[in-house]
Amino acid sequence: MAPKYYWKGYLKLSLVTCPVAMTPATSESEKVRFHTLNMETGNRVVSRYIDSVTGKPVKDENEAKGYARGENDYVILTDDDLDSVALDTVKTIDIDKFVPADSIEWIYLEKPHYLMPDDAVGNEAFAVIRDAMKADQVFGVSKLVMGRRERAVVLEPRGEGIVLWTLRFGDEVRPEENYFEEIDEKADPDLIPLVQQLIKKKTARWSPDMVSDPIQESLLKIIAEKKKALKPKKAVKGKAAEVAPKSNVVSIMDALRKSVEADLKGRKSG
Repeated sequence: MAPKYYWKGYLKLSLVTCPVAMTPATSESEKVRFHTLNMETGNRVVSRYIDSVTGKPVKDENEAKGYARGENDYVILTDDDLDSVALDTVKTIDIDKFVPADSIEWIYLEKPHYLMPDDAVGNEAFAVIRDAMKADQVFGVSKLVMGRRERAVVLEPRGEGIVLWTLRFGDEVRPEENYFEEIDEKADPDLIPLVQQLIKKKTARWSPDMVSDPIQESLLKIIAEKKKALKPKKAVKGKAAEVAPKSNVVSIMDALRKSVEADLKGRKSG
C-alpha cells in the first residue's frame, strides 16, 4: 500500500529545488478509540454546532471564523480572507540557515515528520542536500505553514531521508532554572558508586517494548472478552439465503446437482 502524504511541496536551498512529500513520523491510529453512545438505544451520539442564542443547529455552509473584539462582538473572517494571507512557505521549505546539530535544545523539538523526494527527478538534488548536511553535522532551519500557521522547523538528515521537526515557540518553553534552582547541586560522593552498580545491573539495549502501553493492552483484553460474551445477532427472516454466504453456496451446489441429474436423465431417456 502506497503511503499517504500529509503535505507535498518543494525543498529549496538557494538555486537547488526538488519536489518533496512529508508524512508524520508518529501515529496514534492504533490507539483504542471510543464512540459516545446512547445507553438506552445503543446508537451513536453525534455532535452538532448550535447557535448560542437561537438554540438552532448551524448549517456547515454558515460556519465562519470569528475574532472576538468585545463581548458578543466578533470580526468575521471568510475562507477567502484566510487564503489571502497565505505565505510562500505554504508550499516551499526554503532553508535559509544552518546550525550545529548539537546546538538545538531537546525541549524545542516538537513533532517529527518524514521528508522524502516526491519523484525520481528530484532524488539527486534531495540526496545532495541531505549528504552535505550529514558531512557538516548541521541541521537546516526553515519555516513551513501547517494548519494555517507558519511554524519554525529544522531538517535533520537521517538514513536515506530527512526528518523535519516542528519547533515550539520560545514563549512555550519554560526556563528550567525556575524549577531546578532549589535542588542541591552536589550529591554525596560515597553514594554515587552504589547507584552506578544499580545502573549497571539494569542497563540493557533500547527496545520499543520498553514503551509499551499497559492501559492499551488491558483495554484490548477487556474488549476481546466482551466480544466473546456478546450473542450473535439473529438473521432477519426471509433474507437468510440473501445475506449468509453459506446459504448461497448451498443453493448453487443444489442447483448444479439438479442440473447434472437432469442432464443424466435426459441422456438415459435418449
